[in-house]
Amino acid sequence: TPKGSCLESVKIAIDTGYRHIDGAFVYYNEHEVGQAIREKIAEGRIKREDIFYCGKLWNTCHPPELVRPTLEKTLKILQLDYVDLYIIELPMAFKPGDAIYPKDENGKFIYHETDLCATWEAMEACKDAGLAKSIGVSNFNRRQLEMILNKPGLKHKPVSNQVECHPYFTQPKLLEFCRQHDIVIVGYSPLGTSRDETWVNVSSPPLLKDPVLNAIGRKYNKTAAQVALRFSIQRGVVVIPKSFNPQRIRENFQIFDFSLTEEEMKEIEALNKNVRYVELLM
Repeated sequence: TPKGSCLESVKIAIDTGYRHIDGAFVYYNEHEVGQAIREKIAEGRIKREDIFYCGKLWNTCHPPELVRPTLEKTLKILQLDYVDLYIIELPMAFKPGDAIYPKDENGKFIYHETDLCATWEAMEACKDAGLAKSIGVSNFNRRQLEMILNKPGLKHKPVSNQVECHPYFTQPKLLEFCRQHDIVIVGYSPLGTSRDETWVNVSSPPLLKDPVLNAIGRKYNKTAAQVALRFSIQRGVVVIPKSFNPQRIRENFQIFDFSLTEEEMKEIEALNKNVRYVELLM
């Protein structure tokens, strides 16, 4: 994003009422997010404990000895003492080093063999040290979650699993598995996503053009986006819609003054295509 736009967006979001901010080292904007939070604290709008900040461990930092220094770097950039949630961004590792996306001379990704359970133990140590209040994962499937949950000597289980989740990709089996283990699903791309062919599967139509979502929206005088967000939170899925548009930032928050009927929930559930927009081809 252009310099300063993230700072302004986060300030507008905090003023609107948002308290959960989903960040990551690889978004290259944690310095602006941290500044926005600190400015709002200085204004007296919020206290630090009102904000729930999620940071992420990137693929090049899976070796256990890199986990804490990586989190400490994030805290230094944010200029905060702790994150509320720290998650392993992907269950696969890239070669450690300065390159965020390490590639060989043929342009192929350079992977790295690491032990997710050892990475998890380093995450647990960060929680024990007070650098992260909670720890979780992202883009993990059931098998990968079970590997952590069944780890001998597990101290802290993942509190959350951040995955793509929206009416076209409802994740019913993973949602049920996570419910059984008290793991909260945090849904990214809850409104579908951009149509950027470099990283998005554009074979599915745009979610927000869906006739069912729009028809239900007209009934409640809401947008298709507001209906999609409401659908997720009624299923117990946490949503993290991304927007830099002040009007849409406010709109996405206006989903607490209506609720969908059981019939409407079923109608939206039936839209599931089991197709990801974000394919993570890496």
